[in-house]
This record gives sequence, structure tokens and C-alpha cells, in this order.
Amino acid sequence: MSTLLCLLYLVAAVVMLIVPKTRYMGKIMLTLSIVVLTPFMVLYAFIVAAFSSANILVVICAPVLCAAIAVLLLGIIWGFIKKKKWYIPLSVILLLSALPLGVIYSHKAYINSIPTVGEGRSVLYDYTPYEYNSKTASLDKEASLLLSDNLPKMDGATALYPVYAAFAKAVYPKDIFFDEKGNVENYHNNEYVTCTTTSNAYGKIVTGEADIIFVASPSKEQDQFAYDSGVELMYTPIGNEAFVFFVNSKNPIEDITLEQVQKIYSGEIKDWSELGVNGLGEIRAFQREEGSGSQSTLIKLMAGKSLAEPQKEDVVDGMGGIISRTADYKNYKNAIGYSFRFYSTEMVKNNQIKLLKINGIEPSLENIENGTYPIAGNFYAVTRSNPSENTLKLLEWIQSEEGQKLIEKTGYTPLINEE
Repeated sequence: MSTLLCLLYLVAAVVMLIVPKTRYMGKIMLTLSIVVLTPFMVLYAFIVAAFSSANILVVICAPVLCAAIAVLLLGIIWGFIKKKKWYIPLSVILLLSALPLGVIYSHKAYINSIPTVGEGRSVLYDYTPYEYNSKTASLDKEASLLLSDNLPKMDGATALYPVYAAFAKAVYPKDIFFDEKGNVENYHNNEYVTCTTTSNAYGKIVTGEADIIFVASPSKEQDQFAYDSGVELMYTPIGNEAFVFFVNSKNPIEDITLEQVQKIYSGEIKDWSELGVNGLGEIRAFQREEGSGSQSTLIKLMAGKSLAEPQKEDVVDGMGGIISRTADYKNYKNAIGYSFRFYSTEMVKNNQIKLLKINGIEPSLENIENGTYPIAGNFYAVTRSNPSENTLKLLEWIQSEEGQKLIEKTGYTPLINEE
């Protein structure tokens, strides 16, 4: 609205300059816009650009900058035509105003060029059953369990979507993955196989919106929500997965201890030089959003130590305002992040990150299977204590050789290997 008013004011000033009887007033209005309005608008745009994300720069700053530049350009053109020498300082003002904004915009462009790990939409699309070039694992033969009606509604963590999407592809009717026009229904609009992330999935299993969810163990808050709702949940281990920490591939560090991890994320260790790595400076320790499976796992790993304040970023919310949220991992040279092993391999491609050894043990599938990697554990199929008949059938099938084979083919460690 403020930008629109400024533009209307500018148009009125130009019109009054053209009309002889109002030309004097038009000159006054144009002078005021140059002396007062333009510096204010440039300063406003500068502040927003400096403290906000590139999206906000486009949404908010672009029209403001356009209006400010238009005022200056009109003044310069008018002064040049009328041979008024004041168009020269106006040109200098335009250049000086644009220079810092150009520097900031270039910096934003550089930041945006650094690979970011966010909500995993690429993983979700890549593993949607029957999507073009889908990576969803398949059995070599038809599954021994085929459900045709009363299908259990699935939900879960982003990192586990590839697993339960493979279950659904093997056991559910093919037509549930297509809409009336024959297009594949993705994770966000499929009635039976959705992915709303760990925190939302726990809410849906408690409220009955989902029949089975695939997640890591719950946070205290998620456990408490189920208890307060009078719902008893049943946790069935269906596979193993490692919790991993990773850094930029150019970071020379290879190994880290659990104690060092705790000190980094509690804020006791703040610089890479404290870990014997010189030249990288301050550690950018990224965290995940509250209630996610990986964040809940980190909290348990901290063994009672308080977490340092996570990295934050300003974003535009759905109503056009600015909100602050936990920043997605960006692969800076001095960054460290964490996730589950499978998901980390799908995050930043082209060997741009590397997984760290923990206490000297590499997070390989072999070390997960033999139990030597120190941060590995079960992931679960979670149901209510009174599941439907088909939910029980599905749960039993997941624990069978066929279900475990799909877990292995997806890239996780099946429980069947423990036998």
C-alpha cells in the first residue's frame, strides 16, 4: 500500500509539471520526493535487504526500489532536459544508493548458491510410487499380501517416506496413486499415503487421522500428547538406521567424539580450531525444527545438556508477514549438521558433504548391522493399541521377509539381518 501511494504521488507530481498552471506545485512535489521520499525509501529497502531473505527482497524491496529509482531517474531526466546542473548530484545519489544494495543482493545471490537442505521435497517426489523415474524400491515378484479395501492410512517422517511408499506400492491397489485424469497423486494429496513429517504424523496417529506412521522414537512432548489424549500407542521396530553428523566435504575433519558433539551443540565448543581444524573459524551448528525425528534424537543424545540457540532465518509466511524459523542446513565450509544416514545421502549431491566418524567408527551399513556404530537404533511402525484387522496384516507383512527386503533395497538396515 505504501509503495502504491508513493507511485501515485509521483504520477501526480509529473502531471502537475506538465500542466502550466500547476507546474510550480509539481516542482515542489518533485523536490520533496527527491529530498525526503527517495532517501527514506532507499534506506527502508537497504534495511529489509540486509536483515531478510532473498525472497523478502523480491516481494518487498523490488517495488520500493523501483519507485525510488523512478523518482531519481525522472529528476535526472528533467534536470538534463532543462539543463539544470542539479541532475549531476542526483545521478551521484542514484549510484551511491544502488551500490550498497547491489553488494547486498550479490551477497544474497552467493548465499542462495550454497546448497540447502530443507523439507526434503525432492526426496518425496523422487520416491512417489509410479512417478516418472521414481526411485521407489520394488519386489522381484508380487507381494504375498494384497489389500483391496479398508486400506490403512499411512503417514510419517520425510526420511522414511521412501520405505513406506515402497510398502504401499507393493501391497496397495495401483489405482490409489492416480487421480481421475490419470496423473500421479503425490505425497501431499494422496488419501492413503501422505507425508506430513514426524511431528504432524504423531499428532495424526493420536487423533485417528492416520492408522500407521513410520517414525523414529517420539519426543517427550509427543509422548505426553498421546498420554493426555488417552491414547496408547504401539511401537513396532521394523528396521535400523544410523544418526549421522556431516560437514562440508572440504572440511579436513574426519572424526568426532560424542562428547565433542555435545559440546558443539551446547555452545561450549564454538570454533573449529578447538577441534584441531584451522582456517574455518566459528562453527555454524545447524539444528532441525522442533518435533522432527532428528531433532528429538539430538536432544536425547545431549544427555541432559541444554541446546544452544539454533541458527535462525527470516522468511515470508503465507499472509505476507515476516516470521523467524529454524534455518535449514546450508553447506557452508564451516557448517555442521545432522540427519539419519539414508536421508543424508539424498540431501546434498555431488559429494559436497561427508559423514563424520563417531568415536572412530564410520556410519556404514556394515557397522550399523554389527552394532559398532554408536548412534544407531530402531525406527518404528507406530499404531494405536487397537489397530484394524488390515493394519495388523500390514504390520505383520512389514516384519516378514518381503517387507524387510524392501527396507534393505531402499537403503536402510532391516531387522531380519539380526537373526
